Amino acid sequence: MARTMPCDVSLGNTLTSAEAAAERLVASCLVDGPVGGVGLEVEAHCFVLADPQRRPGWDELTATIATLPSLPGGSVVTVEPGGAVELSGPPAADPVAAIAAMRADRVALRSVFREAGFGLVLLGADPLRPPRRVNPGGRYQAMERFFETSGTGEAGAAMMTSTASIQVNLEAGPRSQWAQRVRLAHALGPTMIAVAANSPVLGGGFTGWQSSRQRVWGQLDSARCGPVLGASGDDPASDWVRYALRAPVMLVNSPDPEPVTEWVPFADWADGRVLLGGRRPTKADLDYHLTTLFPPVRPRGFLEIRYLDSVPDALWPAVAWTLTALLDDPAAADIAAEATEEVATAWDRAARIGLADRHLHAAALTCVTAAAERAPSELTESMDLLVRSVERGRCAADDFADRVVSSGIATAITEMAEGDL
Repeated sequence: MARTMPCDVSLGNTLTSAEAAAERLVASCLVDGPVGGVGLEVEAHCFVLADPQRRPGWDELTATIATLPSLPGGSVVTVEPGGAVELSGPPAADPVAAIAAMRADRVALRSVFREAGFGLVLLGADPLRPPRRVNPGGRYQAMERFFETSGTGEAGAAMMTSTASIQVNLEAGPRSQWAQRVRLAHALGPTMIAVAANSPVLGGGFTGWQSSRQRVWGQLDSARCGPVLGASGDDPASDWVRYALRAPVMLVNSPDPEPVTEWVPFADWADGRVLLGGRRPTKADLDYHLTTLFPPVRPRGFLEIRYLDSVPDALWPAVAWTLTALLDDPAAADIAAEATEEVATAWDRAARIGLADRHLHAAALTCVTAAAERAPSELTESMDLLVRSVERGRCAADDFADRVVSSGIATAITEMAEGDL
């Protein structure tokens, strides 16, 4: 999640209309350029090895992070609201380099945390502990109050403190391909959710969903968390403008983040129909507003793909490669577009039953096979594992569910935290 930005309220930075805000959004949402560059972000739930039901405190987490050496892959380490630890890798020239760097950083991070008595577990949702915020940041306090006052307190708390993902960031590509790439990034969503589902348990019990993480996100306001894609998808910049300006303002920096408890679309604030904090918005307010929008594919100059559950170390390299190959390789993209056409909007079905749906299973098998045929030797082992799982109609959620049934949630977590994957 993005961190708090200062708000410059000087006159020259004030937005005078929704039209002015739209111009700024169009200019920044996607950057014309070649494909190929990749950035990865990996979130892991942090557990106390001696007591997996206890959530580590803020001071414990920050003290452990302070002992980290410079990570070999250059990732930045941050702590999410509920204490999940995130590695944000720098942009790499290609997916192989991005995956290698993140693998190295995961090894280094896990080693230091294990010495401190903590285990970092890659699951899409915390299966054991109730939601609770440990990050004291003002942004997260304000978000918590926003969700409570908007009637989505339970889902908001779960989203903030009990979910974790693998995020894949890809270049927007040449302007002439923007519409095609954004449409495909959305169309792949349900299939990739089914492939990467890894959260059948949340807060101590089975939910009946393969991806409880996606279920939680689906319970939040669709104006903030739903797909951006418009009816035709022919103009992704205009779709983003429409989405961002219609979305209600969540927080206003005055100067600290304060929740907005009434429904105020950003366009109304920019046009002066409503004043928040006693003023009209600035350019910094617009930039900050964008950090409070959480669609499954978010344009940030690049394409930020946010719909994947966090999956085990043996699998996430294959998942990251698959998504990248299906979007960046023209022949694979054509295969993926055809394979996913029938299931392109099956978001809830994918999260609920995943590969048990025969249409999603067929699409997934076609997609991962196309990606595997293009995978380099460094990823053979991970890709083979992913292909075998999909062939059998299984995902990481099935493997974790089996462990829970066999050993119980706490034991399953401890085994994973200690590295018995």
